[in-house]
Amino acid sequence: MEIAVLAFNGMTALDAVGPAQVLVFLPGARVRWVSTEPGPCRTDAGMSIVPSASLADVPRPEVVLVPGGLDMRPVMADLRVLDWLRAAHATTRWTTSVCTGALVLGAAGLLQGSRATTHWAMLDRLAKFGATPVSERVVVDGKIITAAGVSAGIDMALRLAARLAGDTVAQSIQLGIEYEPDPPFAGSPATAPAAVVEAARRALASAGG
Repeated sequence: MEIAVLAFNGMTALDAVGPAQVLVFLPGARVRWVSTEPGPCRTDAGMSIVPSASLADVPRPEVVLVPGGLDMRPVMADLRVLDWLRAAHATTRWTTSVCTGALVLGAAGLLQGSRATTHWAMLDRLAKFGATPVSERVVVDGKIITAAGVSAGIDMALRLAARLAGDTVAQSIQLGIEYEPDPPFAGSPATAPAAVVEAARRALASAGG
């Protein structure tokens, strides 16, 4: 089973690495990091990911994963990425995104008429792509799975693992990576203090350009 993870400069590291860490443990899975250009892709965490393949090398993956980043405009305007996504989606078992990666699926025309989610600060932008924005951590609509911000990608990947290999395998992977969140603070705008939400909005707007 070939799983293609799109890599690009400015991507949010955990958007991709978190789900990949889950999916690599699926029986028979081969995680392929793909990009439009050879060479390392620098993440917003200061580390780089070095894709092993070009988009053309992986034309028919069974699973596609599109991570997000603070400024997705270059990726959303890259016809090489959009064309590859449209072609790959025609034969995937699952097409997935994490955080603002959903905006790329939208730009490729894959979210038209679908329920979808993304980072809470960008949720309303999904409507411009013909999607119905849903304020949930993980949304499954047909063969498209979208996850909310950053850490939600791990939840998405575990749900995907269950659909691909069954609950027992997914639960074993979750136990193996010891994923049992117990956060010290609120991670949702619905539960965080208003002043914290506003500060986060300002920080995200500033970082996104």
